Amino acid sequence: MPPRYDDHWIGGRWTASDADRRLVVTDPSTEAPLATVPAGTARDADLAVRAAARAFPGWSATPVPERAALLRRVVEGLERNAERFARTITAEVGAPSRMALRTHVGLAVGMAAHCVETAASYGFEERVGHSLVVREAAGVAACITPWNVPLLLTVQKLLPALAAGCTVVHKPSELTPLHARLLAEVFAEADLPPGVANMVVGTGDTLGTALVTHPLVDVVSLTGSTRAGRQVAALGADGIKRVHLELGGKNASLVLDDADLPAAVGATVDQVLFNTGQTCLQWSRLLVPRDRQDEAVELAGRIMDGYVTGDPRDPATDLGPLVSAAAHARVTDYILRGASEGGARLVRGGTGRPAGLSTGYYVRPTIFADVDPLTTIGQEEIFGPVLCVIPYDDEEQAVRIVNGTRYGLHGAVWSGDDGRAERVARRFRTGLVDVNGGSFNPAAPFGGFKQSGIGRECGSAGLGAFLETKSLQLPGHGGSGEPVVGPRLRATAPAGSPTGPTASPAPAPALAPTASPAPTAVRTEERNDG
Repeated sequence: MPPRYDDHWIGGRWTASDADRRLVVTDPSTEAPLATVPAGTARDADLAVRAAARAFPGWSATPVPERAALLRRVVEGLERNAERFARTITAEVGAPSRMALRTHVGLAVGMAAHCVETAASYGFEERVGHSLVVREAAGVAACITPWNVPLLLTVQKLLPALAAGCTVVHKPSELTPLHARLLAEVFAEADLPPGVANMVVGTGDTLGTALVTHPLVDVVSLTGSTRAGRQVAALGADGIKRVHLELGGKNASLVLDDADLPAAVGATVDQVLFNTGQTCLQWSRLLVPRDRQDEAVELAGRIMDGYVTGDPRDPATDLGPLVSAAAHARVTDYILRGASEGGARLVRGGTGRPAGLSTGYYVRPTIFADVDPLTTIGQEEIFGPVLCVIPYDDEEQAVRIVNGTRYGLHGAVWSGDDGRAERVARRFRTGLVDVNGGSFNPAAPFGGFKQSGIGRECGSAGLGAFLETKSLQLPGHGGSGEPVVGPRLRATAPAGSPTGPTASPAPAPALAPTASPAPTAVRTEERNDG
């Protein structure tokens, strides 16, 4: 029998849920159950938020060096438990074991350490003239994270929030909640005060909605689909909550006519297949000069053929399964639509499992050539190992194609001239662009344009997402050099003075009271699934 968990991490202890429904966590490589967890309720959300609210005054008042010291213990705990996290991620996500340890966990540890050191050196106060500008914790943060790179994307939210002085309620995806239980143990071992970091498991429509609409939640940070982001934004609007969204992408890798084609295609294929194509940063569109498309397709196919798909626990495996039966069905549907719409050529892969794999949510790595950029597979995020090769005739057309979707998260430009590549990158309506293979920088802001999100994560911008700004106007320093005159004194100021009766504006008209509009109901099926 798989393990049965009946609790959430609330207020510094495992707290029984009142859920009467359970969720099954499935191993995507075997389709066998790994564990069952409670389908968290609105009551569970309320307990977690109230625990975070009680802990907020003390945690936000803790001096930054003391907060940083406690969070360094969290980083040490992540490092100490790296193998456990990697095994868990392989089991619940299907990530190959080497990738789980080196990338999923390795990047998470590095990101966590960077977040702590960013906060330790951050300027939380500055003088602006006679004002003291103070940046302080925004309050209770609800952090809703996805299943695809779960530990990294959790750390990317929780560590900046905690470093800023916020208290947190974390809702991991119900598909991959087991790593979050390990993370709660790390928080406990690091001696974080009770209620500072809480974790509840459940579905988006019930638990996610309860968190986003809770009156004691001040900040909502979601990584998920654009559909989920739209729903969370609508739910948060009623309480005028600060909402940060990191959403989907239909990212382009643009190979200019003077680029090193083998290097650019090789990097693009490696990137599009990372995590079996289940990343928002995936370069799912490869744009190449029309007269070099056949060469690019041949190169991409040869590289793709070298990837080994199979058991994620086998060290020789490069590509594991998709995360769920629903994900497998979705990617299969996109491949079918790609083969039937707009004249695209299926040149590698297709529907069905790879040879020799009869169980598990595996899909064949796939390449389409001659993709019309306006077709479904040229516009929509597939979230699987599918590469769309799009030919173009000139640089102007290429840039129009790059910018021709509703997304704007990530991209790449390749050229034999770094200056030209940078000039073209500046024309992307995209939050992050890799120029000739430039590597990811955790100190630089990360986020999207258009429907790829609102706000930025990473570096000082990621910390700032969880801070409010307050200006203290200090006494004895009138901005104009004149004495400060309050409104009561203006009525008795001498006639003819700048603040006397002759300078008084006409009284404002009285405003009749009006009834507040009724709140708009949100239909259940439209609520967040993040």
